[in-house]
Amino acid sequence: MKILVVTAIKAEYLLTRNDVSHIVTGVGIPNSIYSLTKHMSDHTYDLVVNIGICGSFTSKYNIGTVVEVINDSFSEIGYEDDNGFSQFTNDFDIKTSFNSNQKTDLECADAITVNTVNNRNTSNYLGLLSVDIESMEGASIMMVCEKFNTPSLQIRGVSNFVEERNKKNWNIPLAISNSNHQLDLFLSNL
Repeated sequence: MKILVVTAIKAEYLLTRNDVSHIVTGVGIPNSIYSLTKHMSDHTYDLVVNIGICGSFTSKYNIGTVVEVINDSFSEIGYEDDNGFSQFTNDFDIKTSFNSNQKTDLECADAITVNTVNNRNTSNYLGLLSVDIESMEGASIMMVCEKFNTPSLQIRGVSNFVEERNKKNWNIPLAISNSNHQLDLFLSNL
């Protein structure tokens, strides 16, 4: 099986496996779409695995918990009116949500992909609390994989809670270590 591991930054991938390829896209929606599209224009894979960190909207995940994202949406594609923010429905031919079948034994999560890391006030304003986590690349990777008819898997380690920005409460090394451990287990069982 030909597998590509995709991360936003080099530090998110700790494994030294020879049986997978790895690319670094850069942080955010534009970088991830551009980099993965460019790469997949010249390469084909049986599976693309996006691994990285995330912020959690819910206390059901502790910092360091690793989840598999099965639903991910671009959060800010939509409009505002007197009723607040709404995503486009059938007004335009814009797909903003992507799904993946569960491929691991990890707990499944619903996610949003954001341009700006949120805080609790912003997330309430946008009405985003029906999801579990946020990242800055997930839906981008799922979208590109869908366009290339390539199955995808998204593994995220919780590095922080979505709250007022306070990096003292974050644990990025734990989230990266735990997500890489789960990735290694998954790859070893293929």
